[in-house]
Amino acid sequence: MRFATRLLLVQLITVAAVLAVCATAFGWLGVRQLRAESEASALNIARTVAEDPEVRALVAEFSADPGTPDAAALRGGDLDRLAAGVAGRTDALFVVITDDHGIRLAHPNAELLGQVVSTPFEEVLEGNEVVDWETGTLGESARAKVPVYPPGTAAAPVGEVSVGFERASVFDDLPALLVSIVIAVAAALGLATLATLLLRRRFERLTLGLQPEELVALVQNQAAVLDGVDDGVIALDPDGIVRVCNSAAERMLRLDDPVGRPIDRLGLPVEVLEGLRSGAAANGVVVGDRVLYLDARPVSHGARPLGEVVVVRDRTDLEALASRLETVGAMTEALRVQRHEFANRLHVAAGLLDAQRVPDARAFLGDLLDRGSVDFAVAGIERVPDPLLQSLLGAKSIAAGERGVALRVSDDTLVIGTLSAVEDVAAILGNLLDNAVVAAVSGDAPAWVEVALLGDADELVIAVSDSGGGIRPGLDPFQRGAEQSGDTEDDAGRVHGRGFGLPLSRELARRVGGDVWLIDGGGDGRGAVFGARIPGALRQDKTEHTP
Repeated sequence: MRFATRLLLVQLITVAAVLAVCATAFGWLGVRQLRAESEASALNIARTVAEDPEVRALVAEFSADPGTPDAAALRGGDLDRLAAGVAGRTDALFVVITDDHGIRLAHPNAELLGQVVSTPFEEVLEGNEVVDWETGTLGESARAKVPVYPPGTAAAPVGEVSVGFERASVFDDLPALLVSIVIAVAAALGLATLATLLLRRRFERLTLGLQPEELVALVQNQAAVLDGVDDGVIALDPDGIVRVCNSAAERMLRLDDPVGRPIDRLGLPVEVLEGLRSGAAANGVVVGDRVLYLDARPVSHGARPLGEVVVVRDRTDLEALASRLETVGAMTEALRVQRHEFANRLHVAAGLLDAQRVPDARAFLGDLLDRGSVDFAVAGIERVPDPLLQSLLGAKSIAAGERGVALRVSDDTLVIGTLSAVEDVAAILGNLLDNAVVAAVSGDAPAWVEVALLGDADELVIAVSDSGGGIRPGLDPFQRGAEQSGDTEDDAGRVHGRGFGLPLSRELARRVGGDVWLIDGGGDGRGAVFGARIPGALRQDKTEHTP
């Protein structure tokens, strides 16, 4: 049985039980009210008869006679006629009048006149009024007994007046009362059934027809999935209100209690909101120092749209690794070219020796020793003793030369030691050089990029400047789309195609305790200068020098 059906039955049974209790209570109260009304009527009639002067005088006269009244004389007498008239007018079962010994002076049954009444009368003769249900010679009735006092005095009672109503007449209105209660109960039960059916329909619409057991399993699975994955998950309803947001999404997007708030009021980047509004995936969004990929997909149940689910993936490490691999690939290519050219030069030297041209071979080797194994088109490359840094600068100089930019090493360069953190240095320095080359291309000719490298114990400090037009005032070069130092309205966001270079460089440097920052924004014909500090990038060679 479905939960909605069980809920309907439970509600109907509950309502029926409540209605049964209420009907019983109202019925009981109705019976009590009818009894009270009949008792009050009997008491009022009895009081009226007992106060009648004629009744008081006749009863006092009979009580004063020490003998027993003659039954024959009582039949049709004044008291008997008066009592019969009152009973007829009030529809009472009986109106009985007695003397102070309980002898019936008036009674509906003439054969009982002159006899003692069948019910107690002592309390009434003590001056008390008695109202009760009793069973007498005429059956069970609601009766009231009132003392009769002598005329003109409040002395001891000289008799009593007893008025009773038949049980059947008392409850004449009971069937109508019960019918009214039944009708009210049926109407209430019908309304409860209708309300329960509407509630059931509403419940099934809200739960999409799912049963509580299915909802519990769904919540458990949702909690397990949302808390068990590293990706961020955000669920939006059709109105753009955040309904679900796991801790990973809050951490990556830097959200604070987003559930229940509109997505466009959470302070998210504009391109994220545009991607969500258009229904397309927004890739490569820089939030702080993280690179995030967002995938938005609509969700529906049948033909009913339920909103969207946005999956947020942190791709900072992947982008950093890709940048490192790109730079290492360039270095590898440069080393391959260096090896090839060095082999060619060895062949030249070997040819000179084979031709017995020893002086020429000596001069060639001496010149090779002075200039290095490969002639990179980098002015001041001899100031960089590390072969890996030489290869990186050589590879970047080749790429820059293809774009008409000259790469040179500053006179202030001083690096002691060998490179140890190859990937980090290659990624950070490579991104800074690529950024500077783009800026230099956008500036006035001649275009150039200058790099200064300083070794401080195990730290490598880098400064990269260019001949570009500088950074526009108010622009943050570490935000996506504004990365290159020569940023203009037309070339914004062209670095690496997505604008991740500087944010990634800063993230890589900060991971090892360093940083990347803007030294000088330039402008007015001056290019920008960026600085970087990479702890642990150098390894000092322990060599002994003899005097």
